Amino acid sequence: MTTGAVMLAALAVTAQAEELKIGVVNYARLMQESPQAKAVQAALRNEFSGKQRELQTEQQTLKSKEAQLERDGPTMSADQRQVAEQQLRDGNRSLSEKVNEYQDDFNARQNEELSKLQKVLVEQVQTYAHAQKFDLVLAEGVIYATPTIDITEPVLAALQSRGASAAATSATTSTRPAARPH
Repeated sequence: MTTGAVMLAALAVTAQAEELKIGVVNYARLMQESPQAKAVQAALRNEFSGKQRELQTEQQTLKSKEAQLERDGPTMSADQRQVAEQQLRDGNRSLSEKVNEYQDDFNARQNEELSKLQKVLVEQVQTYAHAQKFDLVLAEGVIYATPTIDITEPVLAALQSRGASAAATSATTSTRPAARPH
């Protein structure tokens, strides 16, 4: 290519770029503030609250046993103290395993629901961008964008008009159990 052809191509690209309609969306904000995201958070909290209370109760029971051992230990026989210490170690080990299982189950369910939520959010951004005739919408990795190209508010408004029902329904009707039986 000649220098003139390169300059003409650069001018054509520049002219075309000036006509592009570009938008930026704060995806993290959508993940936090949309009613769908709030419904997913509430459903997960609700789904796992029973198991969380159970683990807290078990932890309190173990703390009570530990306090009792400290208090009564000097008056116990060596065998009694050894049995009580072993029971406490076994209880702590069992609780630790249950906490790890709970965390694994919670993380798996959270990832499952967040994946569904991300799909809903992306579809809404695409729907809005298409309806408003955007050529390009950016989300992650934007260091700066003027407020005039930020489309987060109207997308959030569209998500709010859709309501949280779809996300809440998917989070509460999952066929997967909340936690593994023990």
